[in-house]
Amino acid sequence: MTLLMYLLMFSWIFALVAVASNPSPYFAALGLVVVAGSGCGVLIAHGGPFLSLVLFLIYLGGMLVVFAYSAALAAEPHPETWGSGPVLIYAMVYLLGVVGAAVLVGGGWYETSWVPADELSEFSMFRGDMGGVAFMYSSGGGMLVIGAWVLLLTLFVVLELTRGLSRGTLRAV
Repeated sequence: MTLLMYLLMFSWIFALVAVASNPSPYFAALGLVVVAGSGCGVLIAHGGPFLSLVLFLIYLGGMLVVFAYSAALAAEPHPETWGSGPVLIYAMVYLLGVVGAAVLVGGGWYETSWVPADELSEFSMFRGDMGGVAFMYSSGGGMLVIGAWVLLLTLFVVLELTRGLSRGTLRAV
């Protein structure tokens, strides 16, 4: 289990570096999918499969919309890849920054602090993630509605910005 957690966390860090260092939206979208998958894998390993599934589906649904807009607006004939010079330099600088931050603040972290919520199941009537989901919707219902309105407003702003000089969002190319 510890090796799986290390693998998921390292893939999460490397995918974040790949997203941050790459200027092309095509390769950055692949990195974001790997970030979402490995982050949800960490949540599953800690005892939250339902929340992980919901997060993965919502995140990837939003990623499809963002990727469609960014790929339509930034269509390049020859995008830079992860092996090109400037992107590789940025990736190495970001990795050195992550390693430096881990050395600076990671002194007291050990693998015994990774306790999943399901290891204490004999003291609870529900799974660890079900109580959190119920609490999120009961106490955070207002924030959920505000978040939905903000996403709707963001959609209208993006549609207005990409409209350009044409009459609507669908323009003849």
